[in-house]
Amino acid sequence: MERAGRIVAEVLELLRSMVRAGVTTKEMEGVADDQIRARGGTPAFKGYRGYPSSICTSVNEQVVHGIPSSRRLREGDIISIDLGVYLEGFYGDAAITVPVGAVDKETAELVRVTEEALYLGIRNAVEGNRLHDISAAIQRNVEQSGFSVVRLFVGHGIGRELHEEPQIPNYGVPGQGPRLKSGMTLAIEPMVNAGSHEVRILDDGWTAVTVDGKKSAHFEHTVVVTTDEPIILTKYK
Repeated sequence: MERAGRIVAEVLELLRSMVRAGVTTKEMEGVADDQIRARGGTPAFKGYRGYPSSICTSVNEQVVHGIPSSRRLREGDIISIDLGVYLEGFYGDAAITVPVGAVDKETAELVRVTEEALYLGIRNAVEGNRLHDISAAIQRNVEQSGFSVVRLFVGHGIGRELHEEPQIPNYGVPGQGPRLKSGMTLAIEPMVNAGSHEVRILDDGWTAVTVDGKKSAHFEHTVVVTTDEPIILTKYK
């Protein structure tokens, strides 16, 4: 999982460097597919439950599961890039949200708060804590900042399967949920909307968008629970 996570981190950083006005999300997918395979991995998303692409590219009001296309990024957009890798029987999974050039103040704050919420959640991924200690830390940070956490989609366990138990909601009450144990591997992933938490699925059967058309941000890491500091397997070094 550490090697899979390293591939995820490296390829996400390459995609981050591509983000600029005029680039298509399909171009980004091509680079991701090539670079994952060049490092010995397999794109985890392609064909997963019928998903047609190697990465998810969700722009502006798209929350998650956006399908790469000929759409060109524009100045002021944000793009969430979600990427998974399968390597030698194990998975890694992570996501980032990247501004396209200069963005307005609210959008910049949305991206900042979502990434901050991810790390506050990760800080609670310690043996002896409860699962919803992670969830509550994320929710508290997001709602204190005036944004909302998506409830339809959640984080998850990860390991020999891309999605395993337990589900990890981004909202909850501290002290509830299963007890965390050292060695658990979790994909923690706050999805945060500028407006309402409600989403709907487009006719492609995949792309989730905010119901009010406001922007959404998404960050994710694959993390190992320990007795001390959680280990982030998908952090770029």
